[in-house]
Amino acid sequence: MNVLMPQLGETVVEGTVAVWHKQPGDEVAKDEILADVETDKTAVEIPAPVAGVIESVLVAEGETVDVGAVLAVIRGADSAAPARLAEAAGDAAVTAPAAAGPPGAAPPPQAAGVARRGGRLKLSPVVRRLLAEHRLDPAEVPGSGRDGRITRTDVLAFVEARAAPTETRPTHAPPAAPVISDADRVPFDRIRRVTAEHMVRSKATSPHVLQAVEVDFGAVDGVRLRLRQRWRADRGFSLTYLPFVARATCLALRDFPRLNGSVDGDGLILHKRIHLCVAVDLNLEGLVAPVIRDADGLTVSGLAQRIHEISTRARQADLGPDAFSGGTYTLSNNGSFGTLMTAPIINQPQVGILSIDAVRKRPVVIEGPHGDSIAIRPVGIVSQSFDHRAVDGAYSAAFLNRIRTLLEDKDWSAEV
Repeated sequence: MNVLMPQLGETVVEGTVAVWHKQPGDEVAKDEILADVETDKTAVEIPAPVAGVIESVLVAEGETVDVGAVLAVIRGADSAAPARLAEAAGDAAVTAPAAAGPPGAAPPPQAAGVARRGGRLKLSPVVRRLLAEHRLDPAEVPGSGRDGRITRTDVLAFVEARAAPTETRPTHAPPAAPVISDADRVPFDRIRRVTAEHMVRSKATSPHVLQAVEVDFGAVDGVRLRLRQRWRADRGFSLTYLPFVARATCLALRDFPRLNGSVDGDGLILHKRIHLCVAVDLNLEGLVAPVIRDADGLTVSGLAQRIHEISTRARQADLGPDAFSGGTYTLSNNGSFGTLMTAPIINQPQVGILSIDAVRKRPVVIEGPHGDSIAIRPVGIVSQSFDHRAVDGAYSAAFLNRIRTLLEDKDWSAEV
């Protein structure tokens, strides 16, 4: 039976094999994990569809292939004969190598990086995006994939090699790192690897700019504290500041649509719908950002419920790949840890990300008709990292000011 690259989300058309847990000749049980597959958004485990023996592995670790491509073949009691492999694979990116020309003759070698279909370069969407971001000609990049296909790893390696100064490149292998007896090396798990690659690529892609505003959360607290006990009794979780900030952000994005966009080459795509990503901490073992679709159609109450649901399911590893695709703007919330201000990294290909930090009581100056006075108010810092290719500082500042005005002046009682 063929093991296929699964559909990893509505908008995901390819995946990368991160690691094989089984090799040809290994026996496997039904639903036993065969491999880890990654996209630029998430990582999933591929289970064995049947029990049997691994007959062949067709996609190497680090190789990126299309959805539907044959990853491996399992020989089992209910497996199809190997001769059916090509028929099942169809026009997938990975096929079993076939002889060409006279019997026994090897197929003609394909030039590195120029795998073609119908005379055109065959490039995956991820590879096309990376090539465009780094202004690369595909013909320059050597391809290590099947038939010389360019993979995401090939592009990133080419960019890294090109960036390194020629005179500093070693002509021989560097000396081995010294062994440190009082330290342990902890390898990255797949979530950490995906996150690391995504963050490095984001910093290399977008010119990040940070802006922040102080917000008086007195109006929010007036509603939140009044309903606190009843809310928790009815819902089973606390009503925090996050859904109020999420609601204000969605309303502000309607007025500042460039921040609900993504850079595409030398243009900006303005998304008509607001799909809000909310960063979720996985019990200090990783970070994911599931999506709340059409978030601007929800009230504070609705957003609070959705945030609680996706956070709980994310920590239980109960979200599929679709839950992480299609986001247009992201919220990062570190306030529960008491942070003062955070400079978040943009969630590509978005152009903005908002951070909410701790809200604490502070003495502030209140301007009144009879002069100034000092009062104790709940104050927190809301900050945004934005892509300077998409907008300028004034646009971002006006957006932040709109969020602050909504949080401070809006009547929130109708929202909960």
